[in-house]
Amino acid sequence: MAGLKKKRRIQMLAVGLTLLASSAVVMGVAFKDGIEFFRSPTQIMAEMPAPTERFRVGGLVKEGSWVKGEVHRFIITDTANDIQVVYSGIMPDIFDEGQGAVASGNMINGEFIAVEVLAKHDEEYMPTEVIDALKAQGAYVEPTT
Repeated sequence: MAGLKKKRRIQMLAVGLTLLASSAVVMGVAFKDGIEFFRSPTQIMAEMPAPTERFRVGGLVKEGSWVKGEVHRFIITDTANDIQVVYSGIMPDIFDEGQGAVASGNMINGEFIAVEVLAKHDEEYMPTEVIDALKAQGAYVEPTT
């Protein structure tokens, strides 16, 4: 009788571990295309990503750099380095020069080809990744209230 309980316990443990491993694999496959890492312009310049790698870049939209049109061109800066961004689509209404922005896409031939552009949603907001990157550069000034 004791041998039967031990065998049953081992079977249940094996089934549980198999289910756990299977769910981990399913989650990994599901998130594979959905995970995008954030990089500042300085991090991109230090180590240029592969053209197939999708990631997010963020910083401030450089004053005087936004060329509007069917294809928008602008520069995202962290005050130490600049990245040229190309975006073909409708810009957010609140997108503007001198403000924080985050773009998702790929770095191809020295230009960041964006598939999505996000802008700040009010005058106090800036994405935490952008704030952290600007603080690391010593360029972030806390807003006064």
